[in-house]
Amino acid sequence: MPPRILITPRTFARDDPTPADILQEAGCELIRNPHHRVLTEQELAALIPGMDGLIVGLDPVTETVLRGADRLRVVSKYGVGIDNIDLPGATRRGIVVVNAAGSNSSAVAELAFGLMLDVARQISTSDRRIRQGRWESHKGFELWRKTLGIVGTGRTGRELALRARGFEMRLICCDTVPDDQWARRLGATYRPLNRVLAEADVVSLHIPLTADTHHLISAAELALMQPHAILINTARGELVDENALVAALSQNRLAGAGLDVWETQPPVNTALCGLENTVLTSHIGAHTQEATAAMGELAARNLVSALAGDLPESTVNPEVGAVRKTRQAPSKRPVAFLRRGWKGNH
Repeated sequence: MPPRILITPRTFARDDPTPADILQEAGCELIRNPHHRVLTEQELAALIPGMDGLIVGLDPVTETVLRGADRLRVVSKYGVGIDNIDLPGATRRGIVVVNAAGSNSSAVAELAFGLMLDVARQISTSDRRIRQGRWESHKGFELWRKTLGIVGTGRTGRELALRARGFEMRLICCDTVPDDQWARRLGATYRPLNRVLAEADVVSLHIPLTADTHHLISAAELALMQPHAILINTARGELVDENALVAALSQNRLAGAGLDVWETQPPVNTALCGLENTVLTSHIGAHTQEATAAMGELAARNLVSALAGDLPESTVNPEVGAVRKTRQAPSKRPVAFLRRGWKGNH
């Protein structure tokens, strides 16, 4: 029986067949998302039995889902963030979890910079006014040589820093694991979070969602920011307390915000939609032709490699290797084709 692969993201191989070709050339049987949207926990739980691999987007891979995963060996994230995946639960079951690290960093960084420009110059506000037949003046501020605070200097944060250097912005950064060599090379400096918030004209978030980072930016943190500053979030909506952000924006304690992610997606009855000093997008950070192609190909190659028994470089639970060794090796399926030198991030 060929390995059966459930694919939930709607855009996977939609415009470029290469990712699907990689899987089919490896002899895999592809099962598509029948609902054509992000699946609920119950819907994914109903589809997962009998699947050897899962290529997943934002769908919740919970303990409930994993309980019914009787054959699952690999979860390959079509993207980078893994907060929708029960990583400990997968590891206990010997399931390899991989992500497409680095595939969409450039796309997300460019959107973050675009949001910075939009909010600072009130581009979307002016656009809305003109469409309403109103010709008005909107006074913003320039980004040239302003201070950019980057919270999280992983791949996306570093890509944003490179773009900001073109505007000769002063770069101050915060990260739990500072890379002083990178900072010196780029002319950036690391600061504690409170100083980044207090000093920056623009603060941009590029960190994963964890128990420690949930509502990292709440009322107390927003109070540290300057009244003319703006907040950009293209990472995860739950990093920011939306109620606290609404209050700060409504009371002009913060000049504006650019948000690509939300606490609840899609947003429901959020006051943010009624504020003029916000620019709001629908989690489109990774949605470029280039990023979609890269994510799809890497997700497919990672899955094929992991099915063959390897641990790709972008494995996010490498300790699963020890778990696997304590278990009987899975019965050989027709996957000799899987070993084609596809390992890690290409």
